[in-house]
Amino acid sequence: MAPVYLIRHARPSTGWSGGDPDPGLDPEGVRQALAVRDVLMALPPAERPARVVSSPMRRCRETAQPLAEALGVVVEVDPAVGEIPTPALAAEDRSGWLRQAFRGLWREIEGELNYDAWRRSVAGALLPRGGAAVFSHFVAINGVVTAIADEPKVIAFQPDHASVTVLESNGKALTLVAKGREAQTQVI
Repeated sequence: MAPVYLIRHARPSTGWSGGDPDPGLDPEGVRQALAVRDVLMALPPAERPARVVSSPMRRCRETAQPLAEALGVVVEVDPAVGEIPTPALAAEDRSGWLRQAFRGLWREIEGELNYDAWRRSVAGALLPRGGAAVFSHFVAINGVVTAIADEPKVIAFQPDHASVTVLESNGKALTLVAKGREAQTQVI
């Protein structure tokens, strides 16, 4: 089994209803990105990630970049580990849609796709990623954790910005080793 480090992006400059659909990191987020780099680089060499994979979203790419530079690798951008696809909504309506989704089950989320299948596809995208650090999002990380546990609820925990959830992959199945640090405040 090879480790997969699933990292939530660091703190962005704006949230879901902040107007910028693809914000970068704020100054605290930059500090968090450097801190997660330091945590992963402090691992024994055999346990360190050898690859860096990121959601296409700017906040994830900016969180991933310091680790990629420290490892001497290029960030691999993969939409399969990206943010939950939202229905075509105005920016100010996305937070309400997410709040509703967070309270329910994967199969009950209203939208243009099968969200239960989406979360399983995110987990499936991690199967060949043993030995990688994967930078993703709150909902995608919950999707992976709940898919591994076969849990129908959308939210299993509240991963904090730049928290590291540790999985193991044998290429055919994922195992949850440890959930990342939990946020002390609401996500939305």
